[in-house]
Parts: sequence; structure tokens; C-alpha cells
Amino acid sequence: MTVIHEINTLVWLGELGRRHSRPVTLADVPGEAWDSVARPGVDTVWLMGVWERSPAGLEIALRDEGLMASFRDALPDATEADIAGSPYCVRNYVVDAALGGPEGLAEARTQLAARGLRLILDYVPNHVAPDHPWLTSDPDRLVRGTADDLARAPGDFIEAGGQVGAQVYARGRDPYFPPWPDVVQLNAFSEALREATVETLVSIGDQADGVRCDMAMLLMNDIFGKTWGDRAGTAPAEDFWPHVIPRVRARHPGLLFVAEAYWDLESALQQQGFDHCYDKRLYDRLLHENADSVRAHLGADLTYQRGLVRFLENHDEPRAAATLPGARGRAAAVTVATLPGATLWHEGQVEGRRVRPPVFLRRGPQEPVDEQSREFYGRLLPAAAAVRRGDWRQLTPTGWPDNDTHRNLLAWTWTHTDARHLIVVNDSDRPAQARVPLPWDDLRGRERRATDLLTGATYDRDGDELTDSGLFVSLDAWGFHVLKW
Repeated sequence: MTVIHEINTLVWLGELGRRHSRPVTLADVPGEAWDSVARPGVDTVWLMGVWERSPAGLEIALRDEGLMASFRDALPDATEADIAGSPYCVRNYVVDAALGGPEGLAEARTQLAARGLRLILDYVPNHVAPDHPWLTSDPDRLVRGTADDLARAPGDFIEAGGQVGAQVYARGRDPYFPPWPDVVQLNAFSEALREATVETLVSIGDQADGVRCDMAMLLMNDIFGKTWGDRAGTAPAEDFWPHVIPRVRARHPGLLFVAEAYWDLESALQQQGFDHCYDKRLYDRLLHENADSVRAHLGADLTYQRGLVRFLENHDEPRAAATLPGARGRAAAVTVATLPGATLWHEGQVEGRRVRPPVFLRRGPQEPVDEQSREFYGRLLPAAAAVRRGDWRQLTPTGWPDNDTHRNLLAWTWTHTDARHLIVVNDSDRPAQARVPLPWDDLRGRERRATDLLTGATYDRDGDELTDSGLFVSLDAWGFHVLKW
């Protein structure tokens, strides 16, 4: 199952450069740095932010007081030299020369492949930089505006496209927030845009093994039509992704498609061709709801669940160490790591970093390594790789009349021909006890031993009792077991 390690490429290379007292690009990353990326249990690396960033977008960011305040919050000593512009304000889908250019990326892919890792890169289908070549060469690929629009709503439109004959375009947006100030909106209903998207993704497929599509749901016909109305023109009969993905896969059959997705549209995007979609609902339930809510979420169809990406942080979300500190974060990590579907682990998460640098920055704050966190993840990730094989089944812990704490326990099994695993997590801040019914029908007749893969502790239990009553479990607040039987 796919396990993704997201790396903020620009920040990571800068840290390597300072550590080795020389500039480091993707072409000459030290071997030990690639070794550290290839963590046991990880099979895919997402090099976030490799494409050419926009000078025009950078100028807009430098004039935006809100953005500048966010940069200083994360990096109090930030200077203008620390601000590179947004990696999602793409001027061209060519690897930035400062990162090593296309040749550097090719070397990075070679190094990752030598360690058994696939490479994922970004694609931003909804918008481009205000100095992207299409604004002058192919304006029909974008959502246009008028001089009156610009005068009436300067925050929603931008004049761009060249010194002579500049045009007015809509700024990129999603329907629930103000427009992003530094990008221009593409037109998902444009046939020319759809064909250009295919060619761009084919080019990315020439350089990588997968693609993470930013805000993928914004391009769906119904979402795009509701967002842009008459400005978009008439919706094509075929939706955006069912048009694009098969044409890309005709050239790159094995290319992995991952969608950043929200608004409960994950299933629809899976049906439209994506291999995996963000599981933001699980993230929200782990942060803000209880075990009953998580259990209900995990009752969904298993095929659907295999197509989700589980995570506790990424470059858009706060650091897990800040939002889910200590034992609670470890319990949530065990949950995410041992479920079906893909998982995503963000650079710095293992080390317990608490500050999420905005993606505009080329430098993050210096933070001490949380050795307890690093040691925990060093055990969890390889254990999860061993566990997630075979058939997955959610279990329902049971209690007794004077103790309802069983409701706070989450439990599931993985059953393979050569191994059986049981995971139990206390998703609460108080102790919990339960009987956990096991799905295996051959336990009778002898004593059975379980070994916790995270602690090494062993537990001997009578097989008849396990069959008749289930496994008795007692866990402290935010406690967990990852048991091999």
C-alpha cells in the first residue's frame, strides 16, 4: 500500500546546504540524505514545489500584508531573501534551475528508484501564475474579465498578459473563499485547456511516477459551473478528469494519480479516475470528534477506503505535534498508519516539529528534534508496513453494564496467510476497557501468544476464552496495541 513522504524541496535543500556548507541541488544531494528520506515503510516520495515559481507572483506576495505577517509568525527573522513565492503559483512546468533543473530531478528520481522509492510531483490544474506564457499565447484557456470587472472588483480580477495589449483575467479561487491574489484562473470548460492539461501531465509522467493534483475537485463540471457561471461558457458533456486521465494513462499507464480533495467528493473523484484522494474527514474526526465518529467513518466501503490518503499533517495543515501533542498524537498516528489506503507523512513530522513554514518560504525555523517522537515513528512505520497485508476488518469492542468506556476504543484486524494482527487504540483522554471479538475461528484448544510490535511486550491468552469472550483489553488514555498473533 502506498506510503508517501512529503518533502518541501526548497526548504530541505537549503537545510542540506547549510549542513554541508555548500549549495545543494537535486543533482548532488548526499547519499546519506537520500537514505534518510527512504525511511523503512515508505515507498513514495513527494518532492513538493519543484516547478518554476513566478517572479510576478512573488512581487504580489511581497506586497500582501497578510501573507507577510504569516511569514514572520513562522520565521520571526525572515527577510525578503527568505521569500521565494508560492510553489502553487507556477510559471512553467519546468524544474526550477535553482533546484537543479530537469537534469537534477532526473538524478533525484534515479537515486530514489535505487532505494525502491517512487517519485510524485505536483500539478496545479485550477490556476497559473500571472506571468505564465498562456496569458499571451493562449488566453482562451483562462477565465477572462473586462476593464469594468477590474474597476468594480480589483480583488477578484487582475490585469496581466504583457506590456502591450494586457488583458483582464479572473484571479484563481475556490467558491468558499476570496480569490488567491497571486494566480489566474484556468477555464476547465475550455477544450484547449483540457488538451494542454493532458500534455502537461504527460510531461510530468515523463519525469515522475505519480502526480498530486492540487484542489482537484474545483475542475469538476458541476463545481466549476457553480463557481464561474456564464464566464466559463457551456460545460462539455464529458467531465474534466474523465477526459484528462485516460488520455494521460494512454501514454503512462502506471502513473499514480492523487487528488487533494474536500467537500465529500472523494468517491466521485475516485470514480473519475483518481487512485487516491485526501481523507480530510478522518483528519477532522481525529482532531475534533470522538471514537464513535471515527468508527462510523471506517464503516465505509472497503474499496473506497483503499482509495483514500490518511494523514495527520501536510503543508496545508498545522503540525501534528502542535495540534495533537504527546500521547494523543501517537494514538492518532497508530490509527492512520494501520488503516487501509495510502498514508502521508510530512517532512519534520517524525522529528516532532511544531512550526509549519508557509510554502512561500525557502527557509524554515530551527527546531530541536523530539527524540521521543523520532524513536516512536522509527518503530511505527516499519511495523505498519508489516501489518497492512491481507484482509482488513473493523471490529466492535463490547463492554458491560457498569462500564461504557469500550465506546472509546477503535479496533481492527489484518489477516494474511502468514500473519495475523490486531490493532486497538483508545481514542480518548481517560482509561478504557473492553472485550474485543476476534474474527479467527481456529483459536480453540491451546494457549495463544500476542506480541506488541511497538513495545515488544508479550501476552499469553487462552484460545477458548478468546473465541468465546474475545480479548480483554485495558488501555490508558490514548493508549494502543499493535499485536501480532
